[in-house]
Amino acid sequence: MKPVSQMTRLEVACYIGAEFKRRNLSVVLSGGSCVSLYSSEKYVSADLDFVNMLFAKRHAIVEAMKALGFSEESRYFKHPESEFMVEFPPGPLGVGEEPVKQIDEVTTPVGSVRLLSPTDCVKDRLTWFYHANDQQCLQQAILVAQHNTVDLDEVKRWSATEGKLAAFNKIRPLLKPPSPVKKSIRK
Repeated sequence: MKPVSQMTRLEVACYIGAEFKRRNLSVVLSGGSCVSLYSSEKYVSADLDFVNMLFAKRHAIVEAMKALGFSEESRYFKHPESEFMVEFPPGPLGVGEEPVKQIDEVTTPVGSVRLLSPTDCVKDRLTWFYHANDQQCLQQAILVAQHNTVDLDEVKRWSATEGKLAAFNKIRPLLKPPSPVKKSIRK
């Protein structure tokens, strides 16, 4: 197997995902690392956030991470050969007031990882924009939409349930990808 020091963000995520799958622990990559992957690293996140889907006990997470060579530092896990920190925010996995609709899976030679779909990644980032006026998260949503196929009708429907339809209508032109759209995650 490739040394951890030579692994990309996606490969580190797959390395972790494979170990958790082997242990029957359900986690899903979310947050800024999804943005990084879906934007071909045009946005760079320093950490990997895996939502603990089935509320696994902390000791099970710690054991899995130790088996991979990670040590716990505060709420993060760090590997001596990797620049990425890993965090396990508690579930449930949601975007605003709704559960996530679609979980995708990416497979590499290192393993596989489950992650938010591009559409739910955009909704995740817009949650922070809508409710905290986080302009950086708006830019992240735009990056994801410009590099991937995103169901804008679904984002509109969700925005309306969040009480943010007017805000969505203002930013919708920014969420249209240049033609042709291509998936940015490379195996």
